Amino acid sequence: MSISLSSLVLLPIWINVAQMQQGGPDEKEKTTALKDLLSRIDLDELMKKDEPPLDFPDTLEGFEYAFNEKGQLRHIKTGEPFVFNYREDLHRWNQKRYEALGEIITKYVYELLEKDCNLKKISIPVDATENEPKSFIFMSEDALTNPQKLMVLIHGSGVVRAGQWARRLIINEDLDSGTQIPFIKRAMDEGYGVIVLNPNENYIEVEKPKTHVQSSSDSSDEPAEKRERKDKVSKETKKRRDFYEKYRNPQREKEMMQLYIRENGSPEEHAIYVWDHFIAQSAAENVFFVAHSYGGLAFVELMIQREADVKSKVTAVALTDSVHNVWHQEAGKTVREWMRENCCNWVSSSEPLDTSVESMLPDCPRVSAACSTEM
Repeated sequence: MSISLSSLVLLPIWINVAQMQQGGPDEKEKTTALKDLLSRIDLDELMKKDEPPLDFPDTLEGFEYAFNEKGQLRHIKTGEPFVFNYREDLHRWNQKRYEALGEIITKYVYELLEKDCNLKKISIPVDATENEPKSFIFMSEDALTNPQKLMVLIHGSGVVRAGQWARRLIINEDLDSGTQIPFIKRAMDEGYGVIVLNPNENYIEVEKPKTHVQSSSDSSDEPAEKRERKDKVSKETKKRRDFYEKYRNPQREKEMMQLYIRENGSPEEHAIYVWDHFIAQSAAENVFFVAHSYGGLAFVELMIQREADVKSKVTAVALTDSVHNVWHQEAGKTVREWMRENCCNWVSSSEPLDTSVESMLPDCPRVSAACSTEM
C-alpha cells in the first residue's frame, strides 16, 4: 500500500488530537486549536508537497520535442506525439508542464510570423513610454500602403496569441491546423496586405512586491505591557500562518500582479485601438476580416463603436464559430442590417459545406463548416 507524503504529515496531528481528547481542560483547549488548524488546511493544496519541482525547460529542445517537416510536434528520440500525462496521478504538475510548453510554442509561432511570413512586429501603444507595459501586433510590409486589399485576422479567447487559432491543435495536430500561417501565406500570395491582431495580450505580469507589516512595538504611545502582549499575539499568528503556508504552497510559486496595457486592456479595446491607429489609416479600398470565436464578438463591438468608419472601409467579414450576440452587445438595427449583408458565420456542423444553419438571432447568415471549427 502506498501512502502519500501529505498523509504522513497529517498522521501525527490526528494522533495528538486523539490523545488530547482523553485529557483535561487544558488538553481539550489544545484539541480545539488543532482542530481549527486542520479545518484550515486545504488537502488538495497539501497534495502539492508530493509534486516534483515546477521547473521546466524553456526551449523545445529542452522538452526533447521538435516540429517535423509536416509541422507536427514529435519527440526527438521516439518520434511519438506529445504526451500530456508525463507523470501519472500528478494532473496539476502535468498541466503546468503543458502550459510551459505552450509558452515556448507561442514564441516559436512569433518567430515563424517574422521569418516564414515576413511580417513585422509592431509595438503598441504607438506612443508608449520606455517603462510602461506594451503589447504588439504583426503586419506585412504593405499593410498600410496596399491600395487594394487588406486582410485582418483575429483569434479567439484563452491562451492563444497572435498567429494562433488553437494551442491544442498545434500540439496535438500540426502547425497548419492550429496557426494562422496558411491564411497569412495565401492572403499574401493573392495580393493582400495583412494585419494580425493580438487581442489576448492585455497585460504583463510582474512579481507582487512583499508588503512590510509595521511592528506593533513601533507604537510608542502604548504602554510597554500592552505592546508586549500584542507582539506575542502577532508572533503566534505569524507562526501559525507560516505553518499553514508551508503546506498550502510548498512549491512557493511567486505571487504575481497584472499591469494592464494602456488602451489594450481587453480584446474589444485592442480591436478598436488597432482600427484607430492602423486599419483606419491604411490605403486599402477593401478591408476583409477573419475572426474566430471571441474575435467575432470583438469585431461586432468594433462595428458598434466605429459604425460609419467600418461601413466605409470593410467589404466582408468571415466568422468561425463566433460567440457574438447582437442583443447582449446592444447592436442597433443598422449594424444588424449591415451584418446580414456583409458577414457570414461558419459554424461546427456535420452538414455539407456552406449549408444554411438555422439561427435564433437576426444577425448574419450561419452556414456549415462541414466539420468542427475548433481552433
